[in-house]
Amino acid sequence: MAITEYFVRYLQRRDLLSEADIACLRAIPTVHVCFRPGEVIVPRGRLATRSCMMLRGMAARRHDLVGRPGERVITALHVPGDFVDLHGFVLAGLEHDVISVGESEVEFVEHADLRRITQDFPHLTRLLWMSTVIDAAIHRQWLVATASLRSSAHLAHLLCELYTRLSSVGAAQDHRFTLPLLQKELADILGYTPIHVNRAVRDLRADGLIRWTGSEVEILDWQRLVRLARFDPEYLDLGRVRR
Repeated sequence: MAITEYFVRYLQRRDLLSEADIACLRAIPTVHVCFRPGEVIVPRGRLATRSCMMLRGMAARRHDLVGRPGERVITALHVPGDFVDLHGFVLAGLEHDVISVGESEVEFVEHADLRRITQDFPHLTRLLWMSTVIDAAIHRQWLVATASLRSSAHLAHLLCELYTRLSSVGAAQDHRFTLPLLQKELADILGYTPIHVNRAVRDLRADGLIRWTGSEVEILDWQRLVRLARFDPEYLDLGRVRR
């Protein structure tokens, strides 16, 4: 499946696309690239001439802490259908690296083609803008979760969000999905030590909420997991509204 199909689903979940809109998206020239675990997909600081969309696997925004070698924070996870660094289209450079989480595949889109879309397709321009606004809303919700949830509830919120995002584009179903994160990476996301992350995973398993084997996660009781996480998907803006 081409990445544009996932992105079409991402947009169609939130708005009605005309035939011209869909034809434009499917005609975007892309360059397909595979990445190994931990490999940098988009480096920080460099003036970009293209942006990328996730096709398979996951990517993360990684911020290395100044003056603390080897320490970093992950501030976003990207799944199939996400336009990972669309904000780089209008910025002089990113202040973070985008790295591959596990094996991943992306499609790069030249900024020249994005510029053509913004000039000729005003509706698609608004939808591209929408995707960056949703990305920002997810980041804000991560801050709220960090401030208000602890341990297993915080992890539960992340699992609920990722499954909702994946299933909304058809990349996950039946409450099963692949999460290629190491415990150290989960710790970087949640702000815990790997030991605390291990304990949170163990608690969710013991409560019969999840089954987690390797990188495969199965949510056994969605409603109880949602209640524990106090998860409300409103910030993902999944309602279909004319933009």
